[in-house]
Amino acid sequence: MKKLVAYFSASGITKSVAERLAKAADADLFEIKPAVPYSHADLDWTNKNSRSSLEMSNQNSRPEIAKQLSNMNDYDTIFIGFPIWWYVAPTIIDTFVESYDFSGKTIIPFATSGGSTMGKTVEILKALCPSANWEKGKMLNHVSDAELEKWLDSIL
Repeated sequence: MKKLVAYFSASGITKSVAERLAKAADADLFEIKPAVPYSHADLDWTNKNSRSSLEMSNQNSRPEIAKQLSNMNDYDTIFIGFPIWWYVAPTIIDTFVESYDFSGKTIIPFATSGGSTMGKTVEILKALCPSANWEKGKMLNHVSDAELEKWLDSIL
C-alpha cells in the first residue's frame, strides 16, 4: 500500500505536521502550492476584501495549483492536510480534490487550527469526490509523535 501526504500550508504549521505525518506513515510528501502565492495581506481574515476572504466567501472559488502530481495513480491512501479557514478547508483543497480521479482510493483528511474543529469539512470534500473512500479525518493540533503513531495504528 503506497501512501501520500498532500498538504496546503499558509503559515508553516500544517507543513510541520504533514512532514511528521509522512515520516510516521512512511508516506511520500507533496505540497499543494497555489500558482499565485499568498501574501500576508492575502491571508488577513479580518479584511473582508483580502484574497482569502473573497475565496472563502465564494463556493465556486478554485485557486489554481502551481504543480500537479503526475503519479497520483501510484497511491492507494492519500492524507490531505490543510489549515481550517472559516470552519472548512481552504478552497485550494477543493481544487486539489477535483483535480484527480480518487475512485477506490482511501482519503484521510487532517487539519490544523487555532481553535476550530473539522466541522462539516469532510462532508463538503466528500461531496466533491464521492468515488473515494473518505475516512473521518482528524485535527492534528499540537499532537505528539506518540499520539500520531497511535492514530495511524488505528486507521492503517
